[in-house]
Amino acid sequence: MNYEELKDKFGKSMAEGLVDELTNEPSAHYVHILLLRELQSSAIFTTNGQDADIANVGIHAEDGFVEYSPVMMFKRKQTGSDRRKGKELQRNLLGIDDTMSVNEMKQDSPESILYGSAAGEEAISVTSRVMYDTAYSIRDSSVLVEEKFQNAPGDAFAKGATTAIREPDFIMPGTLFPCVVTLRDATFEELVFVLGVTKMNKRYGAATSRIGRVENHILGIYYGIEEGPANLYISQEIARRLAAVDGGITTDRLRKVLYSPTLDVEVIKDLTKKVFDENIKEMDIEHLDNADKLVSAISADIVKEALEIQKEKASKFFSSVNSKGSKGG
Repeated sequence: MNYEELKDKFGKSMAEGLVDELTNEPSAHYVHILLLRELQSSAIFTTNGQDADIANVGIHAEDGFVEYSPVMMFKRKQTGSDRRKGKELQRNLLGIDDTMSVNEMKQDSPESILYGSAAGEEAISVTSRVMYDTAYSIRDSSVLVEEKFQNAPGDAFAKGATTAIREPDFIMPGTLFPCVVTLRDATFEELVFVLGVTKMNKRYGAATSRIGRVENHILGIYYGIEEGPANLYISQEIARRLAAVDGGITTDRLRKVLYSPTLDVEVIKDLTKKVFDENIKEMDIEHLDNADKLVSAISADIVKEALEIQKEKASKFFSSVNSKGSKGG
């Protein structure tokens, strides 16, 4: 299936969530990509350079309240990694020489028009239309974080005890992060681009040249005029459903789930989709039929075709906005 066939088959049915042409006037067109991010190697998600990013939250049960501390995958950890991959694809597929340097981005490139850019030489800033929310692990950080130590280096054959150097906290492989990436007022070409980035990006967190391999499981594509449930709600509801027995949820059962050594990825994939699908029933959000076929069709060639079309739209849009801005409009 070539790009035009793909757009004809899926783009028309998603008209409520997409736009045909880029506009400078925000409107209620949303496309949601439901994901389960699975760590396949150790990763570092830290803000202070040492400690893992964790939150202190709680879940209600029938007989009480359970406090726990999930690991957080901050939205900027996801955004930064996806943007680097997006600019890499742009560079490789279109030959666009772009950069992640804030004040040196090529502002009229497809990636910058979609993900945003700071004011450059034209004194115009572009707001991102790809919305991320911090993702939360289903289990408690105590079973997901490990500390690694190494001795101070030395080249003597015999040496006395040395002070250990503590490395940053590592998030263990198998950690799962249910999350949603939302596109606002995006074209079908931009959706294809983001799906390509999501499928092809494999590294998140710090020190990604050595660790941080992630598998992004795309579980569904949705569209409509509003946003869906928050990532934290999805993770917590998954925990509640894992703990439910005969319709009941107790604090003891919840703790067993939150502190369990492992979780079945396939089970979590199914639960993530069920939680999201059930939560949006009363919302103006629809699911895309055969979304898996759209996802499976996304390849480098398809992304290239989409980017070539979007390049013209992005350049035209930026020139139009820049012209109005220079005239004081």
